[in-house]
Amino acid sequence: MDPRYNQLAHILTNFSIRLNVNENVLVDARDVDDQIIIAIVQAIRNCKAIPFVIIKNGLVMRELIKEGSDKEYVQWNELELAMMKKMDAYIALRGSNNIFEFSDVGPDHMKAFIKALKPTQDWRVNKTKWVVLRWPTSSMAQQSQMSTQAFEDFYFKVCTLDYSKMIPGMKALKTLMEKTDKVHITGPGTDLHFSIKNIPAIACGGQFNIPDGEVFTAPVKNSVNGYITYNVPSLYEGCSFDNIYFEFKDGKIINATSNNTIRLNKILDSDKGARYVGEFAIGFNPHILEPMRDILFDEKISGSFHFTPGQAYEDADNGNRSQVHWDLVNIQRADYGGGEIKFDGKVIRKDGLFLPSALQKLNPDYLLK
Repeated sequence: MDPRYNQLAHILTNFSIRLNVNENVLVDARDVDDQIIIAIVQAIRNCKAIPFVIIKNGLVMRELIKEGSDKEYVQWNELELAMMKKMDAYIALRGSNNIFEFSDVGPDHMKAFIKALKPTQDWRVNKTKWVVLRWPTSSMAQQSQMSTQAFEDFYFKVCTLDYSKMIPGMKALKTLMEKTDKVHITGPGTDLHFSIKNIPAIACGGQFNIPDGEVFTAPVKNSVNGYITYNVPSLYEGCSFDNIYFEFKDGKIINATSNNTIRLNKILDSDKGARYVGEFAIGFNPHILEPMRDILFDEKISGSFHFTPGQAYEDADNGNRSQVHWDLVNIQRADYGGGEIKFDGKVIRKDGLFLPSALQKLNPDYLLK
């Protein structure tokens, strides 16, 4: 077995979800190498916890969703929710041999499936210790325009980063965000104003996602005004979106365009909460520099932020509820056109680099030292 598998499994079980004796752990694996599942099962047992495993296949899931009925989706949720309620912790490994595997699943079917499975997702997010990670595949290497071997080396370098080194800077950013009222973000095609007053900020340094590196909160629901142009392409419900532009008035997206404007607006019309923002996060993983249409990587890009239409997390809650939670990313490094983030009138990050001394520990020079 590749020794990096055991290293990653140890990080997931001992750092990310911090397993305790006799805790039930669900390993939810789709299109991944059997050896990493075995490594994680062994790591769970080394913690004297109890492993449970589900192995899924993207092609089979596509077939089930594509021709499924609302009744089938509801029953699917009932089965998964019953199992999830037995778990103390959850590890998801998500591989994909084709990022467009679900692109020909009708949007109405995909919408119904996501809506039906939302109770399981909500229970997992709010009631268990959880971590989600992608698994490296040839498809992901192609997305990154890298050879398979080079991408695997990049993947393990990112995923086995010493996340503990982020802790001082994340604590400082969390404290600052929780003291902040007004946020102003500017950059090419972007001029946003909103408030984050009295909403908690959550530091994520390997506890929820691998790779990781962000601090998130949420805007006061009705406070967002202005416009944003996202310079990172995104994949949602199997469909690719580029050059997404939103215009906001009193929190609501009142104008939305992209390379696929019709499909974009259909997603935003999924429910009443989809046109409001449920998350604002600042990303700073020093190894992740370029987008690859994979949100677990892209939302952590060094010098980025994401501004998310849809559902808010309960631990940083602005009250917005939606079946949509779409992390859309803007990179503000100088090589992407630059930009500024101001908290209560003071610039805290310029062209992707933090300026206050306490936050400079989130800059690449420190994290990679």
